[in-house]
Amino acid sequence: MNGEELTFKDGVDIMRNENLFLLGRAADQLRRQIRGENVTFVSSYYLNYTNVCAASCQLCAFYRKEKDDDAYTLTNDLIVKRAEVAIDQLKATELHIVGGFHPKLDMEYYEGMFRSIKKRFPKVIIKALTPAEIFFISKVTKNSIREVLMRLKEAGLDALPGGGAEIFNKDTRDKIVLGKCSGEEWLNTAYEAHKIGLRGNCTMLFGHIETPEDIVDHIIRLRELNKKTGGFTTFIPLKFSLENTRLEKEHTITTESPSTYDLRVIALARLLLANVLPNVSVYWIALGKKLAQVALCYGGNDLVGTAFSEEIFKAAGKPNQTTTNELKFLIKEIGRQPVQRDTFFKPINSD
Repeated sequence: MNGEELTFKDGVDIMRNENLFLLGRAADQLRRQIRGENVTFVSSYYLNYTNVCAASCQLCAFYRKEKDDDAYTLTNDLIVKRAEVAIDQLKATELHIVGGFHPKLDMEYYEGMFRSIKKRFPKVIIKALTPAEIFFISKVTKNSIREVLMRLKEAGLDALPGGGAEIFNKDTRDKIVLGKCSGEEWLNTAYEAHKIGLRGNCTMLFGHIETPEDIVDHIIRLRELNKKTGGFTTFIPLKFSLENTRLEKEHTITTESPSTYDLRVIALARLLLANVLPNVSVYWIALGKKLAQVALCYGGNDLVGTAFSEEIFKAAGKPNQTTTNELKFLIKEIGRQPVQRDTFFKPINSD
């Protein structure tokens, strides 16, 4: 609270020992100092261009293999039609585009996707391809990470989502991720994106088999990168959803994390990141709307957004319907001020 940066040891102590209600009060007070009483959100549409994935992560219920009956890859024409629904009907200002690690898609597919969207909707923000996807595309197409990023930016890419980070600690990561980049590779890809002006959010998947040390290590690594680049727009702690995953089927995990743990992680993030990364987002899809309201009182200042047509958490059993009016109501119900924003946290006129 005095402005001193918390250390790794401090973070672990908070995770293991601190009184939860005192921790929440401190995080909420710090949130008020840094971000005030506004709670932001974006009108976003989630577009998953393929569910075909070369990886087989134990934590994922979304991926399919090419021969599976329900495997799909969207054409550019279908993607533009989806964008028309998102922008013309749902008034989305951001297209959040992610998918599986498709082993047969080339650079021209991604470039064509972005160019087609921008030709039809030049003002929409394309937030697409996580650092994990960029790393995979680099390997498949035999281009450097920088070359991939430069070409995609030229084609219309505006920002990167933060998925694929999961948990950085190698020992834990290897037990929940199979066929995905390492934590260091994820961070390096984000660094390369920031260097050429592509900002984006960052995430952490929690509530599976991680330790308190894993949580603190992950957030501090993001903090240190953001000190160098200032390229992250917000930090989004993502609660692991168990249903339909291999971790559930193999009985590695039998229950999802309790709400008290979820709130502790969000409060810790606020205290560890402080002024280095001022936005902490509450992902209501994973937490549920009521717990999300509580999390906004434990350090959160952003509700991520509408997430129209979100498929990845839906595949893991999480319902995800909302509207901008409902998000505004949820925010007003806890005595805060709703503010619709763009991808880069600039307020926009929502009328």
